[in-house]
Amino acid sequence: MPVLLQDLVVIRLFEPASKLRSLELLKQYFDINHSRKTYYKIAPKCIELKKAVEDKVVDFAKKNYAFNFNILFYDVTTLCFETFEEDELRKNGFSKDNKSQQPQILIALMVSKEGFPIAYEVFSGNTFEGHTIVPVVKKFIKKNDIKECSIVADAAMICTDNVKALINNSINYIVGARLGNLSREVIDEIDKRCIIEDGKHFRMKTENGYLICSYSSARYRKDLYEMNKQIEKANQVIAHPSKSKKLKFTQTKGQKIELNVALIEKTKKLLGIKGYYTNLEEQVADNKTIIERYHELYKIEQAFRISKSDLRTRPIFHFKEQPIKLHILICFMALVVSKNIELKTGVSIRRFIDEAKKIADGQILNQMTDKVFPGI
Repeated sequence: MPVLLQDLVVIRLFEPASKLRSLELLKQYFDINHSRKTYYKIAPKCIELKKAVEDKVVDFAKKNYAFNFNILFYDVTTLCFETFEEDELRKNGFSKDNKSQQPQILIALMVSKEGFPIAYEVFSGNTFEGHTIVPVVKKFIKKNDIKECSIVADAAMICTDNVKALINNSINYIVGARLGNLSREVIDEIDKRCIIEDGKHFRMKTENGYLICSYSSARYRKDLYEMNKQIEKANQVIAHPSKSKKLKFTQTKGQKIELNVALIEKTKKLLGIKGYYTNLEEQVADNKTIIERYHELYKIEQAFRISKSDLRTRPIFHFKEQPIKLHILICFMALVVSKNIELKTGVSIRRFIDEAKKIADGQILNQMTDKVFPGI
């Protein structure tokens, strides 16, 4: 692996900057010299190292975190560009950073149960996130010759086609359920079976696998507040039709805007209830285990926060595909190092770097003899 690539990973941890600025910082902080010509020469070759990097990361996770492929956490995020021009890779799409006017790419990431990054893929910015999970996981399984594994993902990843594809490829799944999209009959069944008590849960069979529902009083209060706020907005629109706009609890009949009472009643039945889909039988993973596994998705959200804030993965200033993919590779490697430091030390990468910057090293020059002595 080129030394320059490794040095670019280190300096991204230490002080994220453009690639050319990073070369200057390597010289300034560590007296490491790399020319611009060297960077441009090795850049195309470095992109081809993605597979080798991921293989090393998987081996490292096996040795240090007992990673055995049993469970993987999957999510996607978007990274925007400082431009308004699109191309085949940089596309406008649904932005998770509220940058809908700027082209973006979509990054899929998989992490272990500790939150340690394992693999990633790059998609064009207009890719629907639900279309990414099956090809990404299938590719990972094939590359690592995995016989069986479980994938944990959020509700955006679930649909009937995805469920069939996951099962056909021996991939178990634990994903969030969007209860509001269920049929009235299923919602009535949930309302009938749900026990309004913290920690209570039940399991029922659906076309998307087992649906596990749990109740929380804290979630009830949050859901009730959100529902009442939406109803209040709806009533304001009904009272002042000139300011009319489409809201969740309004419907139009002819020229008249009125409350959608049926939807309000449906929403009331789901207050405080959270749903999860899985194909795992209860004797393999009970309801409590399924719920706990899903809630560990926050670890992948932490990884995205580190990459976006501490490593400044975005905005991206490159405009050609090769430099873009090299940038993502460098940021992925930096994320791997960051997460390992956090797991080993128990402190955030930002605090670790702040402490590291306090350590001074120097040399003493004897001007009479021109001899250099290491500093103390």
